[in-house]
Amino acid sequence: MSIPFFPDRWRLLFTRRTAIRFLLITAGAVIQGFAMAVFLFPHAIPSGGGAGIAVLLNHAFGLPMSFGLWFANTIFLVFTVQYLGSISAFGTVYVITVTSVSVNFFEVFVDPPFKNVWIDLLFGSVILGTGVAMLIRQRVSNGGIGFVALAIYKYKGINPGTSLFWMNGIIFALTAYVIDWKIIILAVGCQWMSTRIINWIHQFPAPKTTYAPAWRKK
Repeated sequence: MSIPFFPDRWRLLFTRRTAIRFLLITAGAVIQGFAMAVFLFPHAIPSGGGAGIAVLLNHAFGLPMSFGLWFANTIFLVFTVQYLGSISAFGTVYVITVTSVSVNFFEVFVDPPFKNVWIDLLFGSVILGTGVAMLIRQRVSNGGIGFVALAIYKYKGINPGTSLFWMNGIIFALTAYVIDWKIIILAVGCQWMSTRIINWIHQFPAPKTTYAPAWRKK
């Protein structure tokens, strides 16, 4: 007599995989927030379009970086959720929220260890790239502006990397114009180093776990 599968075992394996994925997404968002709060934001270095708007809101209105980051990314998400579905949007909202809470926590309780813009840029970019790579490997967007790029690709056929580059570039340029022109150099440097880390981590194959049906012989 053969038994094709054990429902309880499959339920346990599914729960375990879901919990591991949830923990990895949470860890990636926290690491991203740590890099922003401790190394990048003290020098007004935007790591992306949403972070650039957060820097501008902080400069113009004194809004906390954490709230500005959450607000900017959520606005991007609201305008594109109808094009990409609510399930993916829920994951992105979770990442945005955890990142913003992490930024607020680390800004309050952790002092920047170096306080040198170039050293902070290096460490911040590497740590940021690590966090974003963890999110990408779990197929979750790290911000709302990425959703905009995906929506443009879906309906206009423009490569997401191209549209993301131009959107981020415009926000970086505006931030540099309002605050300090050296910011655009720092922002581009952050993008360049963090994407190298993302590509390096992303090239490693994800661990594959296959669950074959359990068979029992007589």
